[in-house]
Amino acid sequence: MNVYDFDQTIYHGDSTVDFYFYCLRHRPLMIYSWPGTAAAFALYQAKVIDKTRFKQQMYHFLRAVGDTDKLVQDFWRSHLKNIKSWYIEKTQREDDVIISASPEFLLQPACEQLGIKHLMASRVDPHTGIYTGINCWGEEKVRRFYERFGKVPIETFYSDSLSDTPLARLADTAWIVRGDELIPWEEWEKKKKK
Repeated sequence: MNVYDFDQTIYHGDSTVDFYFYCLRHRPLMIYSWPGTAAAFALYQAKVIDKTRFKQQMYHFLRAVGDTDKLVQDFWRSHLKNIKSWYIEKTQREDDVIISASPEFLLQPACEQLGIKHLMASRVDPHTGIYTGINCWGEEKVRRFYERFGKVPIETFYSDSLSDTPLARLADTAWIVRGDELIPWEEWEKKKKK
C-alpha cells in the first residue's frame, strides 16, 4: 500500500486555493467573506485560534457558492490536468491511499476520476464550511490512517511537507516531492536542519 498527500504532492499546486479562486471567478459575491477570513487569519497567527477554526472561518465562503457539488465537478473538469504525470504513469496502484488536509468534498470527485478508492481528508460541510472533526494534518493523519486500516504497513509514502513526518515514519520508504522531483525523506530532513 502506497500513501500520498495530495496538494503539491500528486497535484501541481494547492487544490483548496485553486478552488477558492475558481469560486471567486464564478461566484464573486463570496468576496463578502474576506473580512471574517482576515480576522481569523490574524487570530491564527497570534495563536489565539487553531488551524481548524481558522480554516472553518475561511470556508464560510461556501455559503455564497450555492450549488457546491456542481461547482466542484466543474472545477475538476479544468483542473484534473494538474495531477502530476509521474503519479499516473509510474506509481499509481489500485490500493493507493490519499490523506490530505484539503476538504473531502473537494478531493472525492478527483479521486473517483483517478480510480483512487481510499481517501481521508478534512471533513467539511460543502454548504456551510463547518468542520465535523479536526483538520486532517500532522498526527491527525496517523490517527485517521490507523482508525481506517489498523496497523497495516505502508510501503511507500509521498508528501511535499515535513509536517507529514508522523506518517513518513510509518512507511518502509518515504519521499519528499518538490515539483516533479522525488527526494529521499531523510536526505530532505538533513538538508532542512542545516
